[in-house]
Amino acid sequence: MDAVWVRGVTGIQLHHVTNLQDAGRFLGNAAMALRAAHVRTGDDRYSALAAQLKAVVTHARELENEARADMHELHATDPERFVRCREGEEPWPSEIAAGFIPRHTCRDECLYHDHDVLDAIMQCTCGRPPCRACEVGGKP
Repeated sequence: MDAVWVRGVTGIQLHHVTNLQDAGRFLGNAAMALRAAHVRTGDDRYSALAAQLKAVVTHARELENEARADMHELHATDPERFVRCREGEEPWPSEIAAGFIPRHTCRDECLYHDHDVLDAIMQCTCGRPPCRACEVGGKP
């Protein structure tokens, strides 16, 4: 079974462009490390593998740019849906909807009341209804 690491960000549901950013960054770091190994050893196998990774990095960046463009398009054409997706109420349009469970909001913190951010009074989240994810899961 494949494990997928999901960032625990309180308050938003990240778009998969974040995963693609990570992939590009990790692939770029791997290519750089292989080039450094080539410089230290002179072994051409390292530089050949780094060149292959460079092509994969380019492709990953292209996919990231496509995903970012899709996200910006959604924001421009349907800002209400964008907010619902960002808030974790529904999946992003280009992500798998089957088995989607709304993001747990029961432990979200209020910027105004919990973190003393005075400018956030208009964004107070204290009066929100119970967490939809808990409702789906059968918890009160």
